[in-house]
Amino acid sequence: MPEASCDVLVIGGGPGGSTAASLLAQQGYRVVLLEKARHPRFHIGESLLPANLPILERLGVAAPVRAIGMEKWGAEFVSPCDGRRQEFAFARAWDKSMPLAYQVRRSEFDEILLRRAAQLGAQVIEGCRVRDVDSLETHPARDAARPVRVHAEHDDGRNETWTADYVIDASGRDTFLGNRLKAKRRNKKHNSAALYAHFAGAHRECGKREGNVTIFWFDHGWFWYIPLADGATSIGAVVWPYYMKRRSTSVQDFFLATVALCPPLADRLRNATLISEVEATGNYSYACNHSHGANYLLVGDAYTFVDPVFSSGVMLAMNTAVAAADAIHTCRTQPARTRAAFKEFDRVSRHGPKHFSWFIYRVSHPTMRELFLDPRNVLRMEEALLSLLAGDIFGRTPIWGRLRMFKVMYYVLACARLTRSFRAWRLRTLNIRTETGT
Repeated sequence: MPEASCDVLVIGGGPGGSTAASLLAQQGYRVVLLEKARHPRFHIGESLLPANLPILERLGVAAPVRAIGMEKWGAEFVSPCDGRRQEFAFARAWDKSMPLAYQVRRSEFDEILLRRAAQLGAQVIEGCRVRDVDSLETHPARDAARPVRVHAEHDDGRNETWTADYVIDASGRDTFLGNRLKAKRRNKKHNSAALYAHFAGAHRECGKREGNVTIFWFDHGWFWYIPLADGATSIGAVVWPYYMKRRSTSVQDFFLATVALCPPLADRLRNATLISEVEATGNYSYACNHSHGANYLLVGDAYTFVDPVFSSGVMLAMNTAVAAADAIHTCRTQPARTRAAFKEFDRVSRHGPKHFSWFIYRVSHPTMRELFLDPRNVLRMEEALLSLLAGDIFGRTPIWGRLRMFKVMYYVLACARLTRSFRAWRLRTLNIRTETGT
């Protein structure tokens, strides 16, 4: 068959891929987006952050997302011992202009973004799986890179090939180019697995707290509790690999038994009914050893994923998609700035995971639990932490000095109880070395 051509080919129709395709199509580029599934399709990761909202406004989808969303005014953390909980309201963050986000069904949210990309001029092809890519240039970007050839298979068995000046890999945890280039690496600093499902009839709070995401710590990891607008509630357990390897029953029975280990969560689900299949996934934390080549870019989870505890996945995917679109536009319109454009994209790609990771690696440490359950706004440190939880890390909000002070306080308090901290460090070290089994 004759080859088709385009300026940019996007692999994956999730939030990252649709965002990049929309922005590039808006600027007049010929964009092809290939999505292996057909929307709507199930996906986990339903909790957005306030920092998502400006991008939704830019894409012109704020109203339809608001229509399907449950208002999320904050996050709650619940003690594993006595059920004590602490609420963090986004309105108390440093920047008061982003007080809320939304909980969304990803099948609906992702379809809104995908259809918007098509409305803006991108050629969206569903049921089309990329099988191979030729002519990738992994060396540092030059002023002009050779086109990429992308081979794909439609779900009716037809094969098709495109040539594109640039490829954006937004394939999520499939990490198509990361695997193709053997660039994907297990995260040696973190290791976890997850079980998740949807329930109906779960107990909810009243007023603004109804839509809060809740994090329940327990002995083997933590749970998420995400209420959705249609009455369903997303429940997931992110656990250490050793715990997942204990499973000797069905995934569903194992998941329900795991829920029973967390009394505060089990109480909320006392009258609830399981309404979906229970899914399990391992090898949760990874990173690719580079974010781009001369003619390709890795966006969102296609580049790296650590842990969903702070609901940062969609926000980071959409932000790196914006950065990818900006980089390609700069390369096309100002070739002399090609290297600088890719360098800026790489900086943005690393910035988010770097700053979230420090907290993710320590979120189960007893000292961090105590700080989260008894926050103090000394020298505006709580406001800075809330800005991080809101995803406000890419703008000019001056939080970094206060976050450094928070880290110093954490280390001082951890050293004050050195024996406990050493036990926690040793246990975590053993946990992340265990291979995951599902």
